[in-house]
Amino acid sequence: MNETERKYEAPGGTALPHLADLPGVAAVAGPEEQHLEAVYYDTADLRLARAGLTLRRRTGGDDAGWHLKLPVGVDTREEVRLPPGRAAKRPPKQLGSLVQVHARGNELEPVARIRTTRQRWQLVDEKGQLITEVVEDEVSGQSLADGSPVDTWREIEVELGERGDVEMLDRVEARLADAGIKRSTSSAKLTRLLADRMPATTPPPTGGKSAGDVVLSYLRAQADALKHEDPRVRREEHDAVHQLRVATRRMRSALQAFGSIVEREETRALTDELKWLAGTLGEARDLEVLRARFEDGLAALDPELVLGPVQAQLARHFAPLETAAHKSAVAALDSDRYFALLDAVDALIADPPFTPLARKNAAKVLPELIDKTYRRLAKRAESAHDDAGLHEARKAAKRLRYAVEVSEPRFGKPAKKYRKKLKAVQELLGEHQDGVVARPVLRELGAKAHADGENGFTFGVLHGREKAAAQYVEERFPSVWRGLGRPKL
Repeated sequence: MNETERKYEAPGGTALPHLADLPGVAAVAGPEEQHLEAVYYDTADLRLARAGLTLRRRTGGDDAGWHLKLPVGVDTREEVRLPPGRAAKRPPKQLGSLVQVHARGNELEPVARIRTTRQRWQLVDEKGQLITEVVEDEVSGQSLADGSPVDTWREIEVELGERGDVEMLDRVEARLADAGIKRSTSSAKLTRLLADRMPATTPPPTGGKSAGDVVLSYLRAQADALKHEDPRVRREEHDAVHQLRVATRRMRSALQAFGSIVEREETRALTDELKWLAGTLGEARDLEVLRARFEDGLAALDPELVLGPVQAQLARHFAPLETAAHKSAVAALDSDRYFALLDAVDALIADPPFTPLARKNAAKVLPELIDKTYRRLAKRAESAHDDAGLHEARKAAKRLRYAVEVSEPRFGKPAKKYRKKLKAVQELLGEHQDGVVARPVLRELGAKAHADGENGFTFGVLHGREKAAAQYVEERFPSVWRGLGRPKL
């Protein structure tokens, strides 16, 4: 469940302004008083709070229980809730798993207790549906780590309801500003309470023109994507494994292609570990692709060619394999090896081992390095005459595509246009590789169906379609390759 809210500082003597006359508001319900108490959990060095996450066990109010808030975007966080259960020294394993990309095996312990007396108003439309919820909190909080004195303050929160929109938030904010109530510098009560233990942060620079600036910005985006996708993989969300693999591959490709900007020898161990992670996730991703491929192929067949309980046969084959692959992926994400990889990524972003070339203008440096990656692809494309050769060409095309992607902020439309052409080449070769992987599985499924006394005919039909599709790619690739041309940035 996503929540979009804004927090405001309410100095003493300021009163909450009248809101009932805002456009779209038919009535205001409230105030309703609530008494809330929450214990917040984090690592001793506040890794969750520094990453914008909060994990708490709340009592009181109408949402008592465990709450984990994960950042999604500006003013928006995803909230994962579990029942309160009995008071415990540690959070539920389900929530503890979702924060391991930050906690990395460090113990989650109580770090703060916050008590709130809340006055709540609900702004509703003419149908009685919630537009916005406005609360005024009298807060008292205490750090549990050092026995520091209780801190007190007053704040306002404004949260979108199911019928609200960002424009309504802006209108409420303007009304609050007129009353002297300004946006808070803290995104959560916990970060305000523990501000003296939180390191000062400055937004990363953007729009730099040096080669190092451009490459580092791309690497930072992939590091952020990796951390975003980790909890999604653990929850088995759609496409999460694929997106996590893409982030690792993009980072690895950038470090390889631009090794004369970010010292290659300094990152070789990291690229090896990124390869390990992508490979570890590969089984789960391959199963996702194959199952979807077979189901799509089955749906495209003439019903007369579908003999026997083919869907049930697919389910029996894939379900246990997918369960085992997910468990294996999560085990890898809980391993010390993975935590060390994350530490290495953080170290790279914080202090990249730039070469002298990194200081030069990206417009002069990047095209030559991208052309070098193109020549690597050309060598493999010219010798792509069998399954293995086409697979190597596909991997080289992917590396070039990601290298061009790095340069897009600097070169704009020419880079974007060429990347799209590369994507078409990569997808064509990917179709071939998927068929190479699919055919032996279809043969296995057909043989098993026969051994079980069922009809394996349909799997044979799908096998024939895969063979024909592969031949089509093999015939088409030479002309597609010739039409790609050299990157001209």
